[in-house]
Amino acid sequence: MKLTKTLCLLTALLLPVTAAVQAKEPSELKNKPVSQGYAMRIQLNTASVTQLQALKGVGEAKARAIIEYREAHGGFKSVDELTKVKGIGDKILKDNKGLISL
Repeated sequence: MKLTKTLCLLTALLLPVTAAVQAKEPSELKNKPVSQGYAMRIQLNTASVTQLQALKGVGEAKARAIIEYREAHGGFKSVDELTKVKGIGDKILKDNKGLISL
């Protein structure tokens, strides 16, 4: 009986953590706040086109532009540098600032 209770308790404690850690599809990440554990931060210096498309206002063309900028300039030095990418303005940066990191 104790073992069953212990397993139930462990399952209840670990299930939300496991769900938050599992990789999500980009469409599942959109508009999900990091604070709620739904999404991991997208790393500007290593993210793929698909991962970058999870950002609000970033489609395939802008994602490719981010990667081209990153490769041409040796990576981003700050998150704010994202606005130097053609097509990325202050609004897109503001909408996504909590979802991105270096």
